[in-house]
Formats: sequence, C-alpha cells, structure tokens
Amino acid sequence: MLTAEQIAEFDENGFLKGDIILNDEQVELLRNELDDVLAGKTTKKPVLSHNLLDSGEENDNGESPYDGMKMSVNEKVVQVVNIWMASDAFYQHACNKQMTEEIAQLSRTDTLRIWHDQVQYKPPVTGGPTAWHQDHPLWPIIQPADLISAWVALDDAVIENGCMWMVPGSHKWGNHQKHLASDKGFMPYHRHPELLPEGAEIKAVPFEIKKGQVGYHHSLTWHGSPNNRSQMKRRAIAVHYMPGHTTYEPADGHVMLKYVTVNKGDIMQGSHFPVVYSTVGAR
Repeated sequence: MLTAEQIAEFDENGFLKGDIILNDEQVELLRNELDDVLAGKTTKKPVLSHNLLDSGEENDNGESPYDGMKMSVNEKVVQVVNIWMASDAFYQHACNKQMTEEIAQLSRTDTLRIWHDQVQYKPPVTGGPTAWHQDHPLWPIIQPADLISAWVALDDAVIENGCMWMVPGSHKWGNHQKHLASDKGFMPYHRHPELLPEGAEIKAVPFEIKKGQVGYHHSLTWHGSPNNRSQMKRRAIAVHYMPGHTTYEPADGHVMLKYVTVNKGDIMQGSHFPVVYSTVGAR
C-alpha cells in the first residue's frame, strides 16, 4: 500500500515510482510470453501488434503521435496492445494485487477495470523515440480523464536505453495534445504556450525504472521517450486502468470501439474490460 506522502507526491507531479513488484523469475516469464506472442506461438491473438515506426500505421485513435518527427527508416518501436488477451501470464500481471491496490488508492476508487494494456519494445541501437504525448486525448471514447497507468519495466529503463521522461504537474493543465512538440534534443515544448495556465513550467525529468519495478502516471501527464542507441533492450508492459466510474462516450477511430457493448453515458464494462480490483461487497 502507498503512504499518504506517496499519494501526495503523485497528486502533485502526476507520476510516482513504486516498488519492485516482479522478481527475476516473473520478469523472465513475461519476456518469454512476449517472445511467443510476437512469434505467433499462441492460439490467442492480441488486438494489435505492429512496429509503430516502420509500419507507418496510426495509433489506436487513428492519429499518429509521430507526426512531424524526423526518424530513420531503420528505427523501431514494437508495440503490442492488449497482450493480456493473448497471454494468461500478462492477464495475471494486470491483476497483480499490490499494483491494483495502489492504482485504486491513487484513483480514489473501489473498482478498477482494464482499459487496455500496451507492450513497447525498443530494441538495441535502433530503438526509436516515442513522441511527447498525453494518454487520455488518444482515448476519446472514455470519460473522465482520470485514468492511471502502471508501467513495469522488463529491462532496466535508464537514460542510456531510452527511458520515459515526464513533465511534473502537467496533468493539471488539461488537454494540450495537439500542441505538444519536441526540440532537436527531444525536450518538450508547447506550440502555443499562452494557452497554458499561469505558472506552468515545462521542465522534463527522466523516469528511470528498474527491471521489475512499477511506475505510475496519470493519463494527462506529458511523457515521451528518446531513442535507444545503447546495446541494451528496453521492454516494458503498461496497463491502463479505468476507475469504476469511467463511462463510454461515442467517438470514431479507436481500436477498442468494436468491443464496446454499452450505451452512451453508461459505465464502460464488459468481457473486454474485466474487473481486476473491487472492494464492493467486501467485508
């Protein structure tokens, strides 16, 4: 469980480093499961698996977070969305007791559902960047914008191999997705800074995470990651969790839209959005 000080830190910054929640054996299991999914050695299939940079495909809301970025055709970021549908081991990971309890604390909710998960793999040397973005603007079919993600490293994620960077306090500034950009050194800037609230300071900090460690971030926190030019792999699994009050708001162009079975304004729920934490009815 998180302390009051940790919760206050998350509320202030929009991100928080948690504990190491996976031991070496558990990490290796997930690495092997990922290899099997990417090799097609499972009868179950994830919703989406592709190379974000080489494929030229759009992301899960029909927009590309890489618009305007210059990159080599040899750069790669391999992404698998909803690997929990393809792997029981990744589903059990999404149900991790400590992780879901702590997300529930940060969300102030008694129920959590999976929105979706996402593996991102930046291979050695050729690992490409992930553009500066906010998560929730890329998820237009769910409201409100208060989801929290649990990002667990399957390799040490450090500056050298392209760890995530965060902008403290940016989750309090609202939706600025269409205005986010980066300079030649990958640091973020806002194309129209006059739209930011008074006192907003854009100062990115590295979010280094050890193998097996969890990091939490709010769905409006600005984050991105540069290239992996090192000899190290950078694999991670992020699970995006919906608080119990998250509702469906119709919009076009999202990979999960075909799985929605509820009406506008209803709680987003169903077999593709399973409950992984609940204290409802608990004694």
